[in-house]
Amino acid sequence: MKFDNVLAERKNKVIYRDGNLAVKVFDESFPKSDILNEALNQARVEETGLNIPKIEEVKKIDGKWAIVSDYIEGKTLEQLMNENPDKIDEYLNQFVDIQVEILGKKCPLLKRIKDKMQDKISQTDLDATTRYELHTRLASMKDHNKVCHGDFTPSNIIIAEDGTPYILDWSHATQGNGAADAARTYLTFVLKDKRELGEKYLKLFCEKTDTARQYVDRWMPIVAASQSVKGKPEERELLLSWASVCEYE
Repeated sequence: MKFDNVLAERKNKVIYRDGNLAVKVFDESFPKSDILNEALNQARVEETGLNIPKIEEVKKIDGKWAIVSDYIEGKTLEQLMNENPDKIDEYLNQFVDIQVEILGKKCPLLKRIKDKMQDKISQTDLDATTRYELHTRLASMKDHNKVCHGDFTPSNIIIAEDGTPYILDWSHATQGNGAADAARTYLTFVLKDKRELGEKYLKLFCEKTDTARQYVDRWMPIVAASQSVKGKPEERELLLSWASVCEYE
């Protein structure tokens, strides 16, 4: 393969462009099961009809596993927001509309979000009382079967040259309660020091989905605890403070 340029670099992986393809190459340390699961998630979500880059193949390149998918020419919503601050409300509306479209889909073979979060809570080093409170709260939340992106941020939306939006990065996709996905997006804004934008996002999400803000808030400690096990030290302190049900409320 001929790599034209590096599109993005993340921990343990690099995304290259190869003509009309995007090639995500993982380090040798990255678990093969996680790579194959990401490809499987994306293939399953393709079948919902959402606009996403289609997977072309999963292969090894110089001994490293890689996922090859369509390259989408365009700019991310995050880029557009930064370049056109006067249009931030317009882009935020589009962002939430895309999330609502995702949540309107069903994909029965995706892992259930409550199962994933129960596992993550167990992996934290929170004290036993806090873990118990989080497990109990999670068990009490309503079971839904909506497609949840799991990392729905403006940087994961590409607007193609014809204006068509494409949704990237389905490695964390699950099925479950859309309010949990909204809580995750809100936390992402806060972690990036964009709390004001996060508040505008969440207000818009609640209006468009007829969801009570208080209901999304009930997911915040659960989602924060789940996110805290990802090993990002710069996020850990804030997430763990949010993960305390008593402190947050």
